[in-house]
Amino acid sequence: MSAADVPVSGSVPVERARTRAPAAAYISWVALALMTTSSVASLRPAPTMAVYGLAAVFLYLVPAIIFLLPTSLVSAELASGWEGGVYKWVSEGISKPMGFLAVWCQFAMTIFYYPTLLGFVASTLAYVINPELASSGVWTALVIVVVYWTGVWVSSRGTKGIAGLASGGLIIGTLIPGVLLVTLGIVFLGQGNESAAPMDAGHLLPEWAGLASLVLIVNNFLSYSGMEMNAVHVGSLKNPSREFPRSMFLAMGLVLLIFILPALAISWFVPAEQLSLTAGIMQAFEAVFAEFGWQWLTPIIGIMLVAASLGGMLTWLAGPSKGLLLISRQEGYLPPFLQKLNKNGVQQNILVTQGAITTVIALGYALIPTVSSAYWIFSVITTQVYLIMYLLMFVAAVRLRRSHPDHPRGYRAPILGSLCGVGFAASLAALLVGFIPPSQFGEGNGGVYVFIVAGGALGLGLLVPFLFYRMRKPSWRQPEEPREEVSQS
Repeated sequence: MSAADVPVSGSVPVERARTRAPAAAYISWVALALMTTSSVASLRPAPTMAVYGLAAVFLYLVPAIIFLLPTSLVSAELASGWEGGVYKWVSEGISKPMGFLAVWCQFAMTIFYYPTLLGFVASTLAYVINPELASSGVWTALVIVVVYWTGVWVSSRGTKGIAGLASGGLIIGTLIPGVLLVTLGIVFLGQGNESAAPMDAGHLLPEWAGLASLVLIVNNFLSYSGMEMNAVHVGSLKNPSREFPRSMFLAMGLVLLIFILPALAISWFVPAEQLSLTAGIMQAFEAVFAEFGWQWLTPIIGIMLVAASLGGMLTWLAGPSKGLLLISRQEGYLPPFLQKLNKNGVQQNILVTQGAITTVIALGYALIPTVSSAYWIFSVITTQVYLIMYLLMFVAAVRLRRSHPDHPRGYRAPILGSLCGVGFAASLAALLVGFIPPSQFGEGNGGVYVFIVAGGALGLGLLVPFLFYRMRKPSWRQPEEPREEVSQS
C-alpha cells in the first residue's frame, strides 16, 4: 500500500509526510475536462466541415458518439490499470510485437500530421503577407520545410518553456478567435443578412451522393484523437469511477462546441464552392471583418492562429518520438543510430530522420495540382496510421478484461465489450472509407489517390515497423535509462 500505511515512529513519519504531501494533491474533474479540451480541440478542422453547412452538426456528433466516447472511457480503464501508455496496454493485452506496432503508429502519424498542420500555418501566413500565396504549393512546401526544421533545431536544444506557449494556445489561438468569429456571425445574421449555406431543417443531414460524399467524416476521427493521452490523469481524481465520466462528457461538449460553432460561422460567410480546406478560417475572418470594416484585424487573427499552431507543434514534436525511443532502448526495436541522444539528452537523430521524410512530403504540396487536395490526402494518411493504433487498443482492452479481471483498476469502463466493439467497428470503417476518393478530389485520378493513401498508410504504418522488428538485434538493446533531460523536450 502507500506510505500512509507505515506505522508512525520517531521523526521518520514527519519527514515522510512532508515528501508525501504533493502526491496527495488531486485535480478536479472540471480541470481535467479543460485539459482534455485544450489538447483535442482547435479551429483548424473547421473549414473541412463548413462545406456541409448545417449538416456539420450531424457529421460531428456521429464520430463523437461512436469514436470519441468509446476511446475516452476505454483508455481511462487502461491508463488506470497499466502505466506505460499504449505500448504497455497492447503488449500486455496482445503481444510485444503488436505493442511496438501500436507505439510506432502513434509516432508515425506525426510524420504526416506536421505537414498538414504546417500546411494550415502556410495558408494562414499567406493571408497576413499576400492572400494569393494561399493557393501556391511552392509557398506551402517552403513554409513546411523552414518551420519544421526550425522546430527540430529548437527541440534538439532541449529548450524549456515551450509548453507554456502551447498551453495558452487554447485561449490565444482557439477560444478568442472562435468566440469572435461566432459572435460576429450571429450579429451578421441578426442584421438580416442571408447565410451562404442554408440553415433550415431540410439541410440537417448531408446529401447522399454515394460513399464519396461522406468521406470527409474520416477526418473527424483524427480531430477527436488523443484522448488516450489524457487518460493517464485518471489517478489524479478523487473518485475516478464517478468523476472521469463527468469530465469526459464535459470535455466532449466543449470540444463539440469548438468544432461545430466556428464551422457553422464559416458556412454563413463563405460559400462551399469557394472554401479552401487549408485557408477557410482566414477566408471567413476576411469576409467577416470586411462586412464590419475591420479588415485591419485579419493579420492579427492570422498571427494568433499561427502562434497557437507553432506552440503545439513545438510541444509535441519530440513527444511521440520520445515514447518510441524509450521502448526501443529497452527492447532493441530501433538501430543504435536512431537511439542516440545529443548532449541535451534529446533524440536528435530520430527528429532529423523524421524531418528528412517530412521534407519529402512537403514536396507533395508543390507537385500535387491543388493545395487542398494535398492537404486532404495527407490528412487521410495521418488518420489511417493512427487508426491502426486504436484498433489494437480496443482489442487489447477486451483481452485484458478477460485475462486479468482482478487486476486493480482505478476506473472500470461500463459495458467495456460493447464500447470496444463500437469503437473497433467505427475505426475499421473509417480506415476503409479513407481509401475512397472524396468528392472534393474533383477530377483527380482516383487510382492515384488510392495508391498514395495506401502507400502512405500501409507502408509507413505496417511495412516499416515490420522491417525494424525483423532486423532487430540483441546488441540494439540499451536498457539503461536515458538522461533526465529527455523529459524536458
